[in-house]
Amino acid sequence: MERTDIAIIGAGVLGLAVAWELSKHYKDIIVLEKEGSFGRGISSRNSEVIHAGIYYPKDSLKTKTCIEGRHLLYEFLGLNKTPHKKIGKLIVAIDKDETEDLENLFRRGLENGVEDLRLLSRGQIKTLEPNVQAQAGIYSASTGILDSHALMKNLAWQFKGKAGSIAYNTGLLGIDRVAGGYKLTVEDKREGVFEFATRILINSAGLSCDKVAAMVGLTDDEYKLKYCKGDYFRVRQDKIRLISRLVYPVPREAAAGLGIHATLDLAGSLRLGPDDEYVDKIDYDIDASKGAIFYESVSRFLPFIQADDLSPDIAGIRPKLQGPKEAFRDFIIKDETQDNLPGFINLIGIESPGLTACFSIARIVKGMVDNLD
Repeated sequence: MERTDIAIIGAGVLGLAVAWELSKHYKDIIVLEKEGSFGRGISSRNSEVIHAGIYYPKDSLKTKTCIEGRHLLYEFLGLNKTPHKKIGKLIVAIDKDETEDLENLFRRGLENGVEDLRLLSRGQIKTLEPNVQAQAGIYSASTGILDSHALMKNLAWQFKGKAGSIAYNTGLLGIDRVAGGYKLTVEDKREGVFEFATRILINSAGLSCDKVAAMVGLTDDEYKLKYCKGDYFRVRQDKIRLISRLVYPVPREAAAGLGIHATLDLAGSLRLGPDDEYVDKIDYDIDASKGAIFYESVSRFLPFIQADDLSPDIAGIRPKLQGPKEAFRDFIIKDETQDNLPGFINLIGIESPGLTACFSIARIVKGMVDNLD
């Protein structure tokens, strides 16, 4: 039976970042991806925002990896001439009832170590964004946007250039413990079913990561994903130049997302979204009638938006660990040696800010792999 040193399940941005980081120190690495190319799931269905690290509890992995990851991501994008722009973001309080929540969020951001936040008055907001209506705001200068496809293409190219390989159209069917590691049973769409062994197995399977964990017997509710769908609507082209930064509302308490926000992209488009709706299955269809809800939500702070400006765009699914109105759950980044699974590393519930955090998470995984040697 053929053997490899390290196998990574999933060629999204996280799996590729982990592969790229490990390939600087290890050889004989394979990434398995069930789709025909990289990033077909979560990594290609998001806002493509580089987050600052404002929203989450101070000592959480989400905060720590977001803040470190932001610096690492900007460094990689700059060195590799990957399209991005440090565009900045406004988080706005629509009325006086929201200003207290805004100020609390500002303090949290400072406590988290976000170094460039500013509280803005109504007049200061108007100076920055004349077409935004709000009582107060937070300005985050380090927030940006990027081309996530270009990032993943660059990571995949560099990884393969260091003797790594990516097996596309290859689905994982089963995992068995064997001497010195794990036997993987996979199915290639052209070659059929085959088996190989690996010393280290890294689960970066995105929306299927709980299913991969279950293949080695980790079936606790702690690892069970809840699917949270987010739809996006595109804004008519002639409205795009009316804002020059990302604009977010103050997030609702116990909400599953950050609220429907306005996001510019590098292609020159303006999108609204995502909303948040827990669903039982993966489904990327968009109900066009929801445009009325999106209009009502954002017209409070973007009064230039009209209901007929909106058209359905894309949808994505968040791999959440907490269900509706449940308490905060952090990323799971775990070496499962203590559960008698040496060499099995789980990356579960890596939702936002996972794109921003990908290089930081990759460094954590590299440290875990080092400890296994």
